[in-house]
Amino acid sequence: MDNRAEILNAALDLFHARGYDAVGVQEIVDRAGVTKPTLYYYFGSKLGLLKSLLESGYKILEDGVLEAAGTNAGLPEVLYRVARVFFDFAATHEKFYLFMLALFYSGRENEAFQTVSPFIERYYRIIVGIFEKAAPQLGNMRGRQRLFAVGFTGILNHHIMTVSYGLSEDEEFEISNETTYEIVRQFLYGIYS
Repeated sequence: MDNRAEILNAALDLFHARGYDAVGVQEIVDRAGVTKPTLYYYFGSKLGLLKSLLESGYKILEDGVLEAAGTNAGLPEVLYRVARVFFDFAATHEKFYLFMLALFYSGRENEAFQTVSPFIERYYRIIVGIFEKAAPQLGNMRGRQRLFAVGFTGILNHHIMTVSYGLSEDEEFEISNETTYEIVRQFLYGIYS
């Protein structure tokens, strides 16, 4: 593994464990086995490191969500596919996903929140687009596409956090296909009623 990747991995481990604000550059370089000038060479600053970390991880999630959202299927199937993307991403990138959510729930003036917010907003806009596209099928939107997007992503995030909570080191994150269908079905029941 090259120095850049070592730094990213060390930063993610430390940020996930203790939070962005609680971790210093010296700690990151010590964990990565490099020097501060090496970190600054690749990322410019701790904030630059955070941006690179978020961009690399988020790109994978966004590509999957875009592909699922572009599916030519009815709303239930599209939502199922989007949910599977979120759950599968959280299973394979659990530390990253939980860290990204933690940043989003931090103080609004915090530089970490301001850095992660545009990434969260990007996938939120994709989800809004799904509901806008489905408006003719649903008939009861009345401008509530944004509310539905918030509700849907909130349910997904809640399930991810709930399943992740309390997992031991040897347990794997998993949300089954059956559970995913049930989550989507219950969500749709709420918006159809």
